[in-house]
Amino acid sequence: MKYFAVLLPMKDSGKSTEFRPQHLAFLEEMRGAGHVRVNGKFLDGSGGLVIYQAPSYADCEELVKLDPYIQQGARDYEIKEWEAVWAD
Repeated sequence: MKYFAVLLPMKDSGKSTEFRPQHLAFLEEMRGAGHVRVNGKFLDGSGGLVIYQAPSYADCEELVKLDPYIQQGARDYEIKEWEAVWAD
């Protein structure tokens, strides 16, 4: 499995507020399925970051496109393959 850092820059703050519950439920579902390792918002309000685990970029992008934030136009996304180094 590969790791991907997915930046979710703010596109529409009103939609972000409206669809936050669905977005958080989606992330919880993705965590339960083993696709999301960690997620969080940027405290400056500019968006957030999600670390996905997937076999390929294309597989990761398929998952990202299921996020209500993306589907509803609340956020843009940028995917970067990430070489994770974990603490012991």
